[in-house]
Amino acid sequence: MKQPETRYAKSGEVRIAYQVVGQGSLDLVFVPGFISNLEVHWEDPGFTHLLNRLSAFTRLILFDKRGTGLSDRVDNHLPNLETRMDDVRAVMDAVGSGRAALLGASEGGPMSILFAATYPERTRALILYGSYAHFHTWVMGREGLEDFIRGIESNWGSGANAVRFAPEQVKDGRFEGWWGRYERFAASPSAAIALARMNAAIDVRSVLASIRVPTLVLHRRDDARIKFAGGQYLADKIKGARFVAFPGRDHPIWTDDFDPIVDEIEEFLTGARPAPVPDRVLSTVLVARLVSPARLAARFGDRIWNERLAMWRDQTGAVMTRFGGRSRLVGAEDIVAHFDGPARAVRCAIALRDAAGALDIALSQAVHTGEIEIRDDGISGLAVHVTERISARAAAGEILVSGVVTDLVAGAGLRFAERGNETIDGLDNPVHLHAVMTEQHLEPMSKERQTGSTAHGLEILTAREREVLAFVAKGLSNPAIADKLGLSEHTVKRHVANILLKLDLPTRAAAAALIGRGPVQRGL
Repeated sequence: MKQPETRYAKSGEVRIAYQVVGQGSLDLVFVPGFISNLEVHWEDPGFTHLLNRLSAFTRLILFDKRGTGLSDRVDNHLPNLETRMDDVRAVMDAVGSGRAALLGASEGGPMSILFAATYPERTRALILYGSYAHFHTWVMGREGLEDFIRGIESNWGSGANAVRFAPEQVKDGRFEGWWGRYERFAASPSAAIALARMNAAIDVRSVLASIRVPTLVLHRRDDARIKFAGGQYLADKIKGARFVAFPGRDHPIWTDDFDPIVDEIEEFLTGARPAPVPDRVLSTVLVARLVSPARLAARFGDRIWNERLAMWRDQTGAVMTRFGGRSRLVGAEDIVAHFDGPARAVRCAIALRDAAGALDIALSQAVHTGEIEIRDDGISGLAVHVTERISARAAAGEILVSGVVTDLVAGAGLRFAERGNETIDGLDNPVHLHAVMTEQHLEPMSKERQTGSTAHGLEILTAREREVLAFVAKGLSNPAIADKLGLSEHTVKRHVANILLKLDLPTRAAAAALIGRGPVQRGL
């Protein structure tokens, strides 16, 4: 969608910048939070997607509050909520909106609450996302506020504040840079400090009982900025309000997996959720397979193995939620998931590997970016097929990614090692493969593993695994080995599990006995 033209409405002597997007049958006024800039919004893919979704079923009215963004700058004594209400009315009048629904996000919530209670004849419905009624109760105390203000004074516009608002989204290296630009174009440091102090004075608890319009309250359970209880309080005190909770830590409405949030808004305003569409989209696919599950079941025994499988499923769900992955189990042993960004998918794969290692099980994983088709029962398409083929090439504990992924995550702080090419049916050219390297996985793989050798000699172990095996043979415990090699106990535990799996051995004692068989010991 083309970025709309920015226009100005006059509110007293101040000019308020606004935009109008979409041609829906009902008007929706988006009341922004702490800061905003109408034109910089459109530079962020997540924000653009949010505005496109909302404008698909509404006439979406956007504006910058006075003192922020493209609206007139004011002195450091910013206006109160009543004056800001006048600004909303001025924008609605300018676009010919007699009655509109209000979407108040974060600090935009209290202003929307006051507007809905004061002007019910102009308020069709009220939607509150990640918001609150009293700043010091549900956002931060006085000491926290002063710490936040010190952060503004020292690094406003650098992007360093992004982690306070979107701890998950900042894992995408691009976002932090964009956030710094967003801050610089939304408010000066002095204006941001004045805004923070004004927001700290907000208390609309006494107004909640006066709201008589349909109200929807939306909140993420682990919101990094506004306490979950703040959303619950709003829903409890506004008569007839509906409360819907979502997973996630990011505070901005346009980060993390926000499509379910927009689905709720659409159903609330129109009476129907969007019809499912078999979307064909560019997405990043992750395939994770348990290595040798039958051998693991025999090694652990049925009871312990079933317990570990249950723990593994629980941990998988938590990891997927953290990184915004949408997944499904294929049988009991394989996972297929898709992500909006390749860096998230790779970091999710690393987290899954660590979670599996803690349970003494190993994964072979693959990540690839391509076009998929999203259906009600999962995903399909060539990209899924390619990822599955790559995962079959991955060794225990290994994460292989395609060259497409390494190109797209440049600058994200991820490290890779070459793993050759793979010819895949349906593709004209071979796929370039790379292995994800982390601090505990920086050893190059042996040539035999790179070429897919299935020999069960010590040559299939990495250099680090051979070091660990040597200490196992001497009878050292995992903590003792960790101390000798300068590793964490968890890392040593994972190495031991991988050694047993690769060598097809049932116990540490069997591994120790193996390396006493003559010439192979020279490789340790």
